[in-house]
Amino acid sequence: MSRLEFDCGVRADHPCLPGHFPGRPIVPGVLLLDQVLAALQRATRRRIARLQRVKFTAALRPDELAVARCEVDGEQVSFRVCARRDDVEVMLASGSALLLAAEQVA
Repeated sequence: MSRLEFDCGVRADHPCLPGHFPGRPIVPGVLLLDQVLAALQRATRRRIARLQRVKFTAALRPDELAVARCEVDGEQVSFRVCARRDDVEVMLASGSALLLAAEQVA
């Protein structure tokens, strides 16, 4: 099993934020998830075959730094995305995914 860690975040001037939600923007979960999956694919050099489970428990704020901690065990990946707020770690999202087998990646 290997462990990977990535920083995640979205700048306050990202074009999706004014509509999500006006006056109190939050980062869409799909944008955060895209960052996690892209970093996983770069680090493992393998594509994501499918998401098995994703749960969002809190929203990422614009310009906030989050950390994705991933465990890779063969083709199985589990991840947690957390941010620090007032010296407390807050879980934003968690989930699991299946990687394509190394021989399936062209």
